[in-house]
Amino acid sequence: MTDPRPRPDAPSTDLPPRLTRLTFHGPLSEARADRMVGRLAGTAPRTVLDIGCGWGELMLRVLAAVPGATGTGLDLNADDLARGRRSAERRGLADRVVFLEESAQDTSRGPADLVLCVGSSQALGPVEPPRHLPRALASLRRLVGDGGRVLLGEGFWQRTPTAAELSGMWPGARADDHPDLATLLDLAVAAGFRPEWTETASPDEWEEFESAYRADAEVWLAGHGDHPLAAETRERLDRHRARWMSYRGVLGLAYLTLVPVR
Repeated sequence: MTDPRPRPDAPSTDLPPRLTRLTFHGPLSEARADRMVGRLAGTAPRTVLDIGCGWGELMLRVLAAVPGATGTGLDLNADDLARGRRSAERRGLADRVVFLEESAQDTSRGPADLVLCVGSSQALGPVEPPRHLPRALASLRRLVGDGGRVLLGEGFWQRTPTAAELSGMWPGARADDHPDLATLLDLAVAAGFRPEWTETASPDEWEEFESAYRADAEVWLAGHGDHPLAAETRERLDRHRARWMSYRGVLGLAYLTLVPVR
């Protein structure tokens, strides 16, 4: 999703903080995260690989729950990676995790006991969504060790979007941009997994995420209407809100805990 903050080359004073209201970079509540971490930690992973990790909040929680486990996070956003390193330092986990600014495409960082790929499957290959999914799932099967787990967070259509809804979403949005949930599960099975757990983000989780994603910039804009970047920021925020209103209740996010078939 587009970052609604002003560009970093703008004047350095009075700029909004970046995504400080977000704990997770996705529609994930504390309650669901706790359940996920408990379930994944119960498999006693020794190694964790986080694809498109951002600041790695979920990975760090797993590491905190599994003494001795080590983690590797891959992402291309230097700001998010720096935030992850600071968070690891505060939690006393810096000696058990590395955050690497590198592509996940054809990565050789696996196999790992636990692979996290939440909203980042497109990072595993050059094919554009949704046709990327078979290759991405094959990559995840290669990256997870036998007896391990993959946590896949992936978009799906809750129902077929109308033409009007599609026109208000991202540029070029099409009805085949995402599968439905049943098709997503079938693709995971075809790639060599069995779905241990299937859950989907709730409307409350989506609303908290979308609100928190823009909140810093919205508050900044309300108090900086005469700033040189106010008009650009307003246009970006209004465009993002309009897109959200178009996919609200239509686009879902599935959290699939997958077990590799031996």
